[in-house]
Amino acid sequence: MPDLPEHKPSHDVSHEPPSQETDAERRRRRAQFLRDLAEARELRDRVQPRRAKVARLRHAMRMRTFRW
Repeated sequence: MPDLPEHKPSHDVSHEPPSQETDAERRRRRAQFLRDLAEARELRDRVQPRRAKVARLRHAMRMRTFRW
């Protein structure tokens, strides 16, 4: 019979991330994500101008009533 790898019970498995990414890589991915998000918002605002206006007014009202 061929040698099979030993089966470990699932409760002994450690949950480590596959590789530790550097801070620079994480910041680069985050910056790209935020750029994509801003682009998507701009596109949505162009496609749905009425909804964008309502959202702007709602945001302005929130800012006026926010207490520092």
